Amino acid sequence: MFGKMMNSFYYGKSGKGDFRKEDLPTNRWQLFWEMLRVRIAGLMRLNLMTLVAWLPLIITIGTFVSTVFNVLVISGDYENYLQTGEMGNLVEAQIEALKGIDLHDFQMNTFYQAMSTMLVWMIPSILITGPIQAGMAYITRNWARDEHAFVWSDFKDAVKENWKQGLGVSAITCVLPIVIYIGFQFYGDMAADNAFFILPQMVMVMLGLVWALGLTFMYPMMVCYKMSFKDLVKNSILMAIAKLPMTVAIRLAMLLPALVCLVVFYFTGALLAFLVLAIYYVFLGYALSRFVFASFTNAVFDKYINSRIEGVEINRGLASEDDDDDDEELENAENTQQ
Repeated sequence: MFGKMMNSFYYGKSGKGDFRKEDLPTNRWQLFWEMLRVRIAGLMRLNLMTLVAWLPLIITIGTFVSTVFNVLVISGDYENYLQTGEMGNLVEAQIEALKGIDLHDFQMNTFYQAMSTMLVWMIPSILITGPIQAGMAYITRNWARDEHAFVWSDFKDAVKENWKQGLGVSAITCVLPIVIYIGFQFYGDMAADNAFFILPQMVMVMLGLVWALGLTFMYPMMVCYKMSFKDLVKNSILMAIAKLPMTVAIRLAMLLPALVCLVVFYFTGALLAFLVLAIYYVFLGYALSRFVFASFTNAVFDKYINSRIEGVEINRGLASEDDDDDDEELENAENTQQ
């Protein structure tokens, strides 16, 4: 019994979720929700299976958030101590260390130090996720267009086939945040004396935004087409620009859970919001993001690439007039035989 359960967890069930022709969705929106309903359990299995690759990044970001939160709490307690003389949660050593220090400078210096530490640790944390994201992109691409994929075996094959390009993409992604941070700080200091340096400062920010938008397409394109790494990056960024408003909307939508968490915490101060957010990412968050990206990129690839390649099927998972014609021809053939 246990062996059957584990096989079902890693490999899934062949043919599960496939639609008959008469049940096929008629548009992309219907297809997305139908496939999400059918594959939600599979997405959770995929997320849990790949969680180990994301744990370093979760711990790195969690440590940064915890440090910033503790600094704010200590600053608030010290301000209360200066006004009322009550120590609260402070200890004598903390009070002595804060005497004569501007609290704003203390907060900002600690924030910058914690930010620098986080960006350094993000380099290996993001680097190891590249091949994993390639495997997730392959599975979710198939599921998003109503095609079967085994959770473990197809994931493993996709990682094996695309690990080099996946590692290349994650290598750039992992160093870009700290490069942008250093560049932004450097040109910001220069801009204090010369406003011209605001321009390269904004260029650094735009560089990060363009890469983030291009990432939406890089992993799906990697598992769909054979091309050089240079062409992969170039075509992904061009696709992102071609569908700019929708690409931005998709990326912002994936940030919505974190935004809701921050809003809830800001107005209530409840740390439970961060616990709920952590549970979301542990059980579903990363796989759901890849599924949303796959649903979006499948449509874009059909429009800009697949429709121009002879013999490539487009609109997979959607009902079409050809399906109706095939059904009519089959029905007529059966009637003729009778």
